[in-house]
Amino acid sequence: MNRLLDLAFLRALAFGLLLTLWPMASPARAADAAFTQFIASLWPEAQAAGVSRETFDRETRSLEPDYKLPDLILPGRPKTGASTQAEFVQVPADYIKEASIARLAEEGERLLKKYRPALDAIEKRFGVPATIVLAIWGRETDYGRYALPYDTLRVVATQAYVGRRKDQFRTEFILALKILGEGVVTRKELRSSWAGATGYTQFLPSEYYKHGVDLDGDGRVDIWHSVPDALASAAQQLVNKGWQPGLRWAYEVKAPANVDCTMGVPEVTKPIGEWLRAGFVPVRGERLSAAEQAQQASLLQPEGIYGPAFLTTQNYFVIKEYNFSDLYVLFVGHLADRMTSPLPFAAPWSASTQLRSADVEAMQRHLTKIGLYKDKLDGKAGMQTRAALGAYQKSASLKVDCWPSDAVLRSMGAAR
Repeated sequence: MNRLLDLAFLRALAFGLLLTLWPMASPARAADAAFTQFIASLWPEAQAAGVSRETFDRETRSLEPDYKLPDLILPGRPKTGASTQAEFVQVPADYIKEASIARLAEEGERLLKKYRPALDAIEKRFGVPATIVLAIWGRETDYGRYALPYDTLRVVATQAYVGRRKDQFRTEFILALKILGEGVVTRKELRSSWAGATGYTQFLPSEYYKHGVDLDGDGRVDIWHSVPDALASAAQQLVNKGWQPGLRWAYEVKAPANVDCTMGVPEVTKPIGEWLRAGFVPVRGERLSAAEQAQQASLLQPEGIYGPAFLTTQNYFVIKEYNFSDLYVLFVGHLADRMTSPLPFAAPWSASTQLRSADVEAMQRHLTKIGLYKDKLDGKAGMQTRAALGAYQKSASLKVDCWPSDAVLRSMGAAR
């Protein structure tokens, strides 16, 4: 009798537990059902883009969202920002590590020889140096050795459904289906970053169709298996964004002691010769030709008045279109240079520390409030933020170094 009572008690307990958990599980199922309905609603757009019904059904069957991705807006949950990419949260000394540059440069020298015919064809056709496209490949996927962690289709589907840039990723999802339908790459091979960039040189699906090149002549653009195609596609993207043949990406210089670091923004450009006459000196003592001195350049001081300084040309900003980070461009440009020269940056990076993104964003908010900053509130200490910080430091009678620090943050806190 006691055994029967115990069994009845356990059943009642289990049923009560099920009722308790049901409200927690139901919203997830409802959300996934809504996701499935959303994906199904995209069929007319996919069809218009040339995706077959067979491809659409095969690739969307059992497709589930990934709510762990960054940059999503989920009902009932705090807003999540973009992933803390190393380019935006590390100081230069940590991101542009000499050991990493040296290793990738050595491998790049070997690849220059291995892919010489393809690289010669790229230089001739696009005017982009072989070292630049190799450096992009090295930075993006460690020359193809880095295994991208995400299912591209799942990423772009989730971002199209609950991401901050739904319209953009709606297009990326349709084009990812189109890529799969064309059979150049399998679903298993179509891996990406959390933001949907895929292939050796990290292209979004839309970039694949805008800039893809079939350099090896096999009748298809394959940035997942063909190194010539991937590197030529990277070169084509740079050209499409304004690459100028024969123009260096930047010149490292020693800045004069009285340099005004608030000038370090893209809008302030001068002929290189004018910068030189103002006291900026090429670090290697090189003599620049008249043509080089006539080129327009901007001042870049990645650590404010600390660390190396650069005069950056238009090609610097073209590379920045590939990844909107000064550290990314410095890594790629320097890696490209190191494939033909063993010299590191002449000036060492400083021992600066990086404030938390939330603190930098608080600074940006205050700078916006007082009219010194008009760019995005993104918590990233880029060119515009550093220049605005310098302007604030001038107004607050602080040391003007154009670098976000605890001292500046405390000053702004006292000002509010």
